[in-house]
Amino acid sequence: MSLESGVVVIELGLERGEPDSYRNSSRRTTPRWVPSMLVAALLLVILGASDPPAKSPLSQVFRLQVAPGDAYTLTSDGTLVAQTLGQLTSYDLANGQILWQSAQAAPTYRLRQVEGLVLMRPFQSGGRDPGTSAVALSNGASRWEHDGNVLTVPGSPTLLAVQPVRSYAGANRRVEGAIEALDPFSGDTRWTVQVPGTGVLLGVPGPADTGSRMLLVNSDRTMDLHDLDDGQLLASESIPAADYGPGNPSVAGGVILLWHPGVSGMQISAYGPLSLRPLWTRPAYRADVIKECGLLACLVGDDGVRAIDPVTGDPRWYRPQWKDIDVQGTMTIAYAEEADQKPVAVVDPDTAEVKVDLAGWRPVAGTSAGDAFLVTRAVDAGARSMVAVVRPDDRQPRPLADLPAGTGDCESAPNRLACRNMYGELVVWAYREG
Repeated sequence: MSLESGVVVIELGLERGEPDSYRNSSRRTTPRWVPSMLVAALLLVILGASDPPAKSPLSQVFRLQVAPGDAYTLTSDGTLVAQTLGQLTSYDLANGQILWQSAQAAPTYRLRQVEGLVLMRPFQSGGRDPGTSAVALSNGASRWEHDGNVLTVPGSPTLLAVQPVRSYAGANRRVEGAIEALDPFSGDTRWTVQVPGTGVLLGVPGPADTGSRMLLVNSDRTMDLHDLDDGQLLASESIPAADYGPGNPSVAGGVILLWHPGVSGMQISAYGPLSLRPLWTRPAYRADVIKECGLLACLVGDDGVRAIDPVTGDPRWYRPQWKDIDVQGTMTIAYAEEADQKPVAVVDPDTAEVKVDLAGWRPVAGTSAGDAFLVTRAVDAGARSMVAVVRPDDRQPRPLADLPAGTGDCESAPNRLACRNMYGELVVWAYREG
C-alpha cells in the first residue's frame, strides 16, 4: 500500500493466476433484443433500397400558354387542338410535340371534331352570321368554309348547314331558310330542303341498316322526315300546336315524343320513327322536359324524374328526390338540383338503381378509357380539388390525386386530363386508373 497526494491505492496482484471468468464470462454483456433489432434494421434497409416510392397516378406531360377565351378540344386520335391569338395548333397528347400549325384570322369560340375535320365557328359580331370553317385534323390544311352554322347528326356522316333563328335561345335547333347537306371532305352541297317559315331540326335513329334521318318540325304544325343521303321526304304528319323549342320534340328509345297542351293540361304524344304514325297520348304529369334514359324516356319536372316506356307510354319508375338526369359517356347520372347540377349517383336507367355514389363530385367533360369517366371534387373549403375515376362496377369514385390550386375548366381524353390554371396555362396530365 502506498500513500500519494492523499490517494490510497491497494494492489492485490495476480500471483494465483487470472480468474477463468475474465476470459470466458457466462453473463451477457448486451441485452437480448439487440441482435434481433440489428437484423430487422438490415432487412428494412435492403427492402427499402429495392422498392422505390410509388409514382403518382397523375403526372404532368406538358403545358402551354392560353388566354381565357382561347378554344381547345381533345380529339379521339390522341391530339390536343388549341387556338391561341388566331393560330390553330395541334399537339401530340403523348408528349406535347407540335404536329402542325395553321394560321386563322378570326378568334373562335368553339372547336368541334367530326369526320376527320375540326369545325370552327368564330364569335358573332353584329347581325351577320360568322359562318363555319373546316380544317383537316391530320395536317391543319384548310378544307372549306360555309356562311351558315354547320351541325352534326349523331349516327350519320352528313353535315347540315343551317341559318339559326336569332330570336330564340339555344338557337342551333331552331332554323329558317334553307337546310343544306354538305359533303364532309369537300364542303359541297349534296341536297337542299327549304324550311317553310321556321322549324326545329333534329336527328332521328333509323332502321339498323339505314342510319339516322332528319326530322323537321315546321311552324305550320307539320312534321317531316327526310333521308340524310339524298334529302328525300319519307313521311309527314300533322301534330298539335306546341312550344317547338330547343328541347321539344325529343327522341327517346327511337320514338319521337312531343310535349304539348291538351284538353285538361299538358300532354305527351308519341310518334313512330319510320312512318311518324301516332302511337299514344298521355298526361305529362308535371314534367316539362323529356330526356332519353337508356331504352326509356325520362320526364323531368319540379316534382322529380319519372321514366316511361316510350313505345307504350306505361310508367316504369319514379324518383321525386331527383331533379334532372343526364348521360356521361355510357352511364346515366341523376342530379339533385337542375340549377346547381349536383350529381347524386350513377344509376341504372332501366330500374333507377343506384350504381355509384357521386355526392360531392362533378363530372369532367370529355371521354375516358372504356366505360369510365373522371370527376372532380372541391375540398378544404375550395382551397384544392381532387380528381377521381368513376367505373360502373365501383360503389364510389376512385381518387387519383389532388389538382394544383387554381385549376379548373377541365376536359378529359383516354388517359389524359387537360385543365386551365390561374397562371393562364393549359396543363395536360397523364393519369393511371390503377
